[in-house]
Amino acid sequence: MTISQQIRSTIDSLRAQVAELHAELPRNGLVIWTAGNVSARVPGADLMVIKPSGVSYDELDADAMVVTDLHGNLVEGNHLPSSDTAAAAYVYRHLAHVGGVVHTHSPYATAWSTLGIPVPCVLTMMADEFGGDIPIGPFALIGDDSIGKGIVDTLRGSRSRAVLMANHGPFTIGKDAKDAVKAAVMCEDVCRTVALARQLGVPHPIPQSDIDSLFDRYQNIYGQDGHTDGNS
Repeated sequence: MTISQQIRSTIDSLRAQVAELHAELPRNGLVIWTAGNVSARVPGADLMVIKPSGVSYDELDADAMVVTDLHGNLVEGNHLPSSDTAAAAYVYRHLAHVGGVVHTHSPYATAWSTLGIPVPCVLTMMADEFGGDIPIGPFALIGDDSIGKGIVDTLRGSRSRAVLMANHGPFTIGKDAKDAVKAAVMCEDVCRTVALARQLGVPHPIPQSDIDSLFDRYQNIYGQDGHTDGNS
């Protein structure tokens, strides 16, 4: 495959960014050992950058990252790509707005994935970030694009940027890799809080109209690019 100089520059930048973002997974308690991965779509090319398979987080630098096409075929790199490459590639092929995909085995979100029920939207932070419940995706075996199909089928038409694949764990998407990592961190946080609430009693759901209002405010107004300071 011939890669233009412009795409080469983008790939080099993404290798460094994705390597740095991987440090956020153990830092936030989302992975153990070599589990989990971050990937990023290469804008302007049918390529993605992803973590190599079975490599320690301490060894992940820009040079360790691998580049594949959007069918999971290795294009560049000295290692085999992550075992979740086919799943991420399927997502990139079928959801054009997605620029980053993250998979973790974070404890509370993974525990929820075994229950077969969505995480109910009982927190304003859930309404802000996910626009409602965090859905459960179908059980699928690792090794082909079955997981990717389950992610796409579950999230297509949903406002959620997280899906808990049954008996497996969370996958999150974003406009870029950093956005997807943020969603992974927040997914674990709300799963933990809702699990704690269920130990105390039955959490009260937020009315749909209020969820819609909170989601619209957070997505379109909150933060330095908006018009308010938000609530945090």
